[in-house]
Amino acid sequence: MKPSTSRFRIRPSGLARLPRVAPGMRIGLYGGSFNPAHAGHRHVSEMALKRLGLDRIWWIVTPGNPLKDTGELATTAMRVEEARAVADHPRIDVTAFEEEIGARYTVDTLSYLKRRYPNVRFVWIMGADNLASFHRWRGWRRIARMMPMAIIDRPGWTLKATRSRSAVALAKGRIAEADALALPGLKPPAWAFLHGPRSHLSSTELRRLRRTSPIGGR
Repeated sequence: MKPSTSRFRIRPSGLARLPRVAPGMRIGLYGGSFNPAHAGHRHVSEMALKRLGLDRIWWIVTPGNPLKDTGELATTAMRVEEARAVADHPRIDVTAFEEEIGARYTVDTLSYLKRRYPNVRFVWIMGADNLASFHRWRGWRRIARMMPMAIIDRPGWTLKATRSRSAVALAKGRIAEADALALPGLKPPAWAFLHGPRSHLSSTELRRLRRTSPIGGR
């Protein structure tokens, strides 16, 4: 069911605060808990900027992933602050607008952005581990029809991702990796699987190290 605009908690001005954008821009959307953000997130972003010919990437810091335990989730403000320090890149913007509009699921977030910026070429970016479980996301087929997707390879997930239920279902929309530069301009469903140097960094492992740190995890 298509969510109505009234579903979102919009500010009195009628518009959530978002990074600057202009018609025709190619913007990558990289969502996640960023709990905490790390160099692996920046590595993915720099690869996407280059391989997809993007103008900018937005790190969308989510209020919480419905498919994950939020027991160790730091406050949104803390995660945004850390993400900005880690990103430290002129073409990476960090935003937590999902909390502002009351969106809990990616399908709602992308619907909002498509309605607000119909002339922007958005690309949804996610790791191969997320593609492996993509079929569990609310409205995953609709997400695939909404905008092109770039899947970034991750250690140990290459085969699981490409053989997953969602990858098989969306197989006709997959383009050759060599054609990834054209992805932002393609009509969805369209997606590319990008290989390259892979980061072994994990937010889960970083949280574990913080818990066991002799100085209190900071």
